[in-house]
Amino acid sequence: MKLIVRLLLSALAVVVLANILNGVSVDGYVTAIIVALVLSILNLFVKPILVILTLPITILTLGLFLIIVNALVILLADNLISGFAVDGIWWAVLFSILLSVLQSLLHSFLNDD
Repeated sequence: MKLIVRLLLSALAVVVLANILNGVSVDGYVTAIIVALVLSILNLFVKPILVILTLPITILTLGLFLIIVNALVILLADNLISGFAVDGIWWAVLFSILLSVLQSLLHSFLNDD
């Protein structure tokens, strides 16, 4: 049950950010749920591979390159989902940062048993 609540909170964060940012658009609430689900799956499977492949540059930039890796995952989700659009890498970077902040704020309201 907690997984479904987290997924819905992530979808809410996607909708809120799509309404705030000009470079990000989501067609509807169902698309936002699909975006949250696809981002979760990509973060589970694709992101660790990207982190390992970009480890030298991540070390050189003291971890700041992970922001670009997150943006690449968001752009990959943009290519996979037809109702979700991000206009460029910089919008993806901004969306990634704000999504992380908003998700941590929303998930902090859940009680961890």
